[in-house]
Amino acid sequence: MNATGSMGLSAAVRPCCRLLVVFQKCPCPPSFSPSLFPKCPHHRLGDLRVLAAGRHRHPSLVRAAVAPAPSPDAAPALRRLSTSVNPVPGDKAFDRIYVQGGLAAVKPLVIETKPEGDVKEPAPEAPVEAPPEAAPVREESEFEKEAWRLLKRAVVNYCGNPVGTVAADDPGAGPLNYDQVFIRDFVPSALAFLLKGESEIVKNFLLHTLQLQSWEKTVDCYSPGQGLMPASFKVRTLPMDGSNEAYEEVLDPDFGESAIGRVAPVDSGLWWIILLRAYGKITGDYGLQERVDVQTGIKLILNLCLSDGFDMFPSLLVTDGSCMIDRRMGIHGHPLEIQALFYSALRCSREMITVNDGTKNLLRAINNRLSALSFHIREYYWVDMKKINEIYRYKTEEYSQDATNKFNIYPEQIPSWLVHWIPEKGGYFIGNLQPAHMDFRFFSLGNLWAIVSSLSTPRHAEGILNLIEDKWDDLVGNMPLKICYPALEFEEWRIITGSDPKNTPWSYHNGGSWPTLLWQFTLACIKMGRPELARKAIAVAEKRLSNDKWPEYYDTRTGRFIGKQARLYQTWTVSGYLASKMFLENPEMSSILTCEEDLELLEGCACSLTKSAKSARKKCSRSAAKSQVLV
Repeated sequence: MNATGSMGLSAAVRPCCRLLVVFQKCPCPPSFSPSLFPKCPHHRLGDLRVLAAGRHRHPSLVRAAVAPAPSPDAAPALRRLSTSVNPVPGDKAFDRIYVQGGLAAVKPLVIETKPEGDVKEPAPEAPVEAPPEAAPVREESEFEKEAWRLLKRAVVNYCGNPVGTVAADDPGAGPLNYDQVFIRDFVPSALAFLLKGESEIVKNFLLHTLQLQSWEKTVDCYSPGQGLMPASFKVRTLPMDGSNEAYEEVLDPDFGESAIGRVAPVDSGLWWIILLRAYGKITGDYGLQERVDVQTGIKLILNLCLSDGFDMFPSLLVTDGSCMIDRRMGIHGHPLEIQALFYSALRCSREMITVNDGTKNLLRAINNRLSALSFHIREYYWVDMKKINEIYRYKTEEYSQDATNKFNIYPEQIPSWLVHWIPEKGGYFIGNLQPAHMDFRFFSLGNLWAIVSSLSTPRHAEGILNLIEDKWDDLVGNMPLKICYPALEFEEWRIITGSDPKNTPWSYHNGGSWPTLLWQFTLACIKMGRPELARKAIAVAEKRLSNDKWPEYYDTRTGRFIGKQARLYQTWTVSGYLASKMFLENPEMSSILTCEEDLELLEGCACSLTKSAKSARKKCSRSAAKSQVLV
């Protein structure tokens, strides 16, 4: 049955996320705000929980309610489906994970008491001083007020509760899938709401997307791995049993089976973990992280990412279209964006996982992967003038363990544009690395998030910002920020993109400018003590965003034109701007979203070589990686 058809939709919606409600003759039709996302007209979600539990006072009002969304205090009762994770055969890094109704992974409450007889007289109270006067609150500009109006207009409600924001609310274009809530798109919106003190929508989003995790959506009768997070979801309202007097409100997730290339989203689960940590850091509500269902959700994502496979590298192997660049752009393999998000998600997970006997192996696997991944990216992805000159003199066909050119890179791969583009002071992480292939394009998201997560060393981070400052006209121009540089052109564009009419040179993912990258650029600049660069970029964006109606992306080499297929009133363009402004106004808030360098990761080696093997083979150089931090 077609999962997207109206007749078969209820079968395509996970039961634990479904609220079935029957209302008797309603005096007024259901209200729609916005029109695509209806609310339950008479009762909020809390009321439905009471009704579903059989404690309602009007039995005739409700016919059925299947596993309604749990209250925050009902964590142990949420996950009854798919509660175990089978390790991959031969994978010693994981034990089976069981979630039992009576076991809650919550840290015990410790109450300190003093022995009797050790009671002291209370010290005299100090004189009460008058509290200092509060700093005047900066009044929002009209530009910011407009952005907030647009962001709140984009909010999606599910049974009366906010659960996310639509990707775009462009009245002049067809919805396609822009009327859905995307996990990656919602992250800047969530940060803006959190920084403003509105955390309910973020908590609801985290819990509802968690309920959608691991559902067996299929493409040609094949199911993806357990733990996969959906790319997006949509709130739908359907009539029940052909009746016009009753309806059901459901969440319909998309795991890639409806995507443009039918590709499962690798980055969704990584962004979910990153946002979960940010929620706890900003609100102080760490109880959400300690819930059994949330702990299990984290473990399922990690189990999916850390499973053994055929790959020899510590980086994640993915296909084209599995991240923000969701079309064919030649980033299959080990793209930098995925590796930076993967590293960040591992760092965040290590902080949030409850430590007990059942998680020791998982934490050990995380530390080993972090150690290997950081060394791999720093050693082989970094290029500057010195490194490019080294590649230029590479010898090929080296088979020994001590080979310098470990990936058999041919010097002829160095593109002509790079020789004149790379500055004397500065560098960046290349976009991809595979056997006999280095993708020398500069990808903004991967490099910026490498700074934010400390996948880069301080020296690398300074080099990346130096490069952006030196190549400002190329990477910022008339609208920040280039998603990648340079664009694929001519025969290269035809072969690599498949002649994609949307990814033409200097458009969309192929060298287009994306204002949503402002918030990540701002985080990186604040972390490195260079907020003036972020202010300069925001000033460039403010000149045009409102007049241009907040488009999704910009075209041309310097970002002069609104994208030829760009949606207007793009939500993450709006929220990315708001988050950037709020981070600059409260730089201390940005510090709790970043990760600092962890030198302990560089002390341990992830290799499993025996002592005898180590004597015959070259060791992994952890000291070399550690020395880069101090350079």
